[in-house]
Amino acid sequence: MLLFRFEPNFNYQPTQSDLNLMHQSWGAFIGNIAIQEKLVSTHQLGFEGNLIFAGQPVESGIHIAENKTVAGNMIVKAANLEEATEMAKSCPILEMGGMVEVRSINPM
Repeated sequence: MLLFRFEPNFNYQPTQSDLNLMHQSWGAFIGNIAIQEKLVSTHQLGFEGNLIFAGQPVESGIHIAENKTVAGNMIVKAANLEEATEMAKSCPILEMGGMVEVRSINPM
């Protein structure tokens, strides 16, 4: 699994041109993995949510740690962690100052 993390800037509103470039970059990144038949699923996360803590108190908002939050995820087919890491190196979030966390997943 690739987890996309970035530092949200709620004061920045990208221009339509910025959005178009981001969509093109993400489309190319996801499309390249899909063409290789290695894409399982991908999701972009919104900025609305709730945090539920032990004891069940609920707080409105998203989790931000070290000024970063999870922006989305992608599950890919890879022979090993190294192959998935190579895929992640071309992720557009890196161009935005974000990071990709590459993790193995275990069926539950």
